[in-house]
Amino acid sequence: MSRDIQERESEFVDRLVHINRVAKVVKGGRRFGFAALVVVGDQKGRVGFGHGKAREVPEAIRKATEQAKRQMIRVPLREARTLHHDVHGRHGAGKVLLRAAPAGTGIIAGGPMRAVFETLGINDIVAKSQGSANPYNMVRATFDALKNVDSPRSVAARRGLKVSELQSRRGETAVEA
Repeated sequence: MSRDIQERESEFVDRLVHINRVAKVVKGGRRFGFAALVVVGDQKGRVGFGHGKAREVPEAIRKATEQAKRQMIRVPLREARTLHHDVHGRHGAGKVLLRAAPAGTGIIAGGPMRAVFETLGINDIVAKSQGSANPYNMVRATFDALKNVDSPRSVAARRGLKVSELQSRRGETAVEA
């Protein structure tokens, strides 16, 4: 492997979220297979997840990691520590609520969601999982929510405003409330 590729791969942090062991009954006994769920991120706003299956655990993890690196998404962060706004996500019966939090709050989230936020680079967030506790559905619901996060720059461009105008309006609504 060339040095450039090694450096590019080393910038990513990967977290093993879940391993599932499945058995197939055959004439001689049971054949075991493994499925791995891995979350990969650069801790600067990019994150992806992958699902790999194989007969051996390390091979399943490797496949999942490769898939996660191929399916990365970019999430806009405020001050490189939290989300810009609250957002809901859903996949199947898994529902999640992600709320932006003030500095010093930390990551308040359950297992699979915590892995996503740590690899994404979020330091302050409050998250609640409702419905399914299945790690696959929780991770997919979290990604559904993260895809719906908008940065002030994109909102301003869509509305034909300047970012400063948009944020000054935000201050006005906070004073009224």
